[in-house]
Amino acid sequence: MITIALARQLQEAGMIWSPMPGDRFVVTSPGMEEDVFYLADMTVEVHRFVGGSVIGFNGVAEWALDSVDLEDTLWLPREDQMRAVLGPAFVRLARADGPVGAEREYVVVVDVGGQEEQAAHHDAECAYAHALLTVLRSQG
Repeated sequence: MITIALARQLQEAGMIWSPMPGDRFVVTSPGMEEDVFYLADMTVEVHRFVGGSVIGFNGVAEWALDSVDLEDTLWLPREDQMRAVLGPAFVRLARADGPVGAEREYVVVVDVGGQEEQAAHHDAECAYAHALLTVLRSQG
């Protein structure tokens, strides 16, 4: 799973969240960023109103939380979602060769203006996030 810091960077770089079932997110209120929530049709779902969208927590007895404004959440996109946003800029995902016994990194290669750029991380989703940041920042 990508880190909150990376998710925040993606948001600041212009990645827009259109919430769907299965999406992961955190509530950005102090003390709540440690808890990852998942959108699901039965327990946590998006309610759209004229004034904006809220995420409703239906029947969640453990929390004294009925709903939270979408602006007070942070999306933690999955690997497949970031790959979809990369679209034709995505070239490949590979594993970097490393010393025997060392943790190998994932390398995401993207095409940025005709040049291949690489983003590496020991977690594949974080590698995708770094690659997506490269692409988003090149468009801004």
